[in-house]
Amino acid sequence: MTSNTANSSTSDVPVVPFIPGRLISHFQSKPQEHHGIGWTELWDSGQSDLWDRGKPSPALIDLIESKPDEIPRPNASSRRPRALVPGCGKGYDVTMLALHGCDVYGLEVSATGVETARAYAAAQLAAPSAYNFSDAAAQDQYSGSGPGQATFIVGDFFARDWEVQCRSDDGAFTGFDLIYDYTFLCAMLPERRQDWARRMRELIAPSGVLVCLEFPTYKGLEHPGPPWGLREGIYWDLLAAGGKGMFDDEESVRAATQATSGGAFTRLRYIKPPRSYEVANGTDMLSIWAPRGS
Repeated sequence: MTSNTANSSTSDVPVVPFIPGRLISHFQSKPQEHHGIGWTELWDSGQSDLWDRGKPSPALIDLIESKPDEIPRPNASSRRPRALVPGCGKGYDVTMLALHGCDVYGLEVSATGVETARAYAAAQLAAPSAYNFSDAAAQDQYSGSGPGQATFIVGDFFARDWEVQCRSDDGAFTGFDLIYDYTFLCAMLPERRQDWARRMRELIAPSGVLVCLEFPTYKGLEHPGPPWGLREGIYWDLLAAGGKGMFDDEESVRAATQATSGGAFTRLRYIKPPRSYEVANGTDMLSIWAPRGS
């Protein structure tokens, strides 16, 4: 794969006024070490509406259908591409990827979340909604080959114990052909961003790709989260430059994109998707990363 020059930028994205909501208030009352527990509490109290989008990612659907070569295919023709969606929520993207022929693993810290996702996936795999595809022709095309498997796991992304459930038939864990991150990085404490990048490199297959729908690019870096504001320079610093991905001002985060080496990933594409969630007001960016040296 070859590197492509960015054809758009988020450096001029206007910063909208910040109004704290229920999600931020929930986490502001908790010490950092209880951050993971905070998400479980929201699931158990029926407050997943605070982040739920109600459908799979339009940007990811369009990428999968219009650029199928962007997703590595295993050498063994009998095996489907294996994908991971950490922080998978109700399983929208997991299910959509399975309907497009991948064997997909959804990881959630909450047992309630996993139960919800399993029920959703079972219903959709049996009778898919049209929103899983760009149009009726695409639905017909992918329905012909049958869906892959959708597997949901309760686990901590930073731990290793759940990997045993993702082993191949020969008992080995060889990494994922595709990992998709939408609101996972922006949901975690900024102090954990470097750990996120390191863990992504551990989980990706040598020929795999990490796809990030970068969000929220419109939120001021000075405001608390989740979600915490992110910029192109933060992803670049973490993945391409090997930094911590933590910045105090816009000038520093823009300057971070000038670093050319040091990280574990190479950026292959950086594009504005033709479709994304309405909440982003057209500011989402899609980036595709490969392990350096692949």
